[in-house]
Amino acid sequence: MTFSEALSAKNFVLVDFYATWCEPCKWVEPILKDVMISLSEKIHLHKVDIDKLPDIAKENHVLSVPTLMLFKDGKEIWRMRGFDTAPALISTLGKFL
Repeated sequence: MTFSEALSAKNFVLVDFYATWCEPCKWVEPILKDVMISLSEKIHLHKVDIDKLPDIAKENHVLSVPTLMLFKDGKEIWRMRGFDTAPALISTLGKFL
């Protein structure tokens, strides 16, 4: 599924902008797994490798990785550079759902 298809197919999409060489991006993986276990009924996770899709990263003004963005109906409603604990992310994202 492409980025634009993901944004149009689901009401809420959490996008993980990452790079394979990024160590913190690897650290966020288990956190996102826990977030998705809790919120999978409400949001869809879409991953964007900034090295493979630099235009998408540029269009979304992604300046560092990891960057997490929450979209509702195709529009950005939340953004975070870096990451937090799974409970904190679940709480933060839950306020938007």
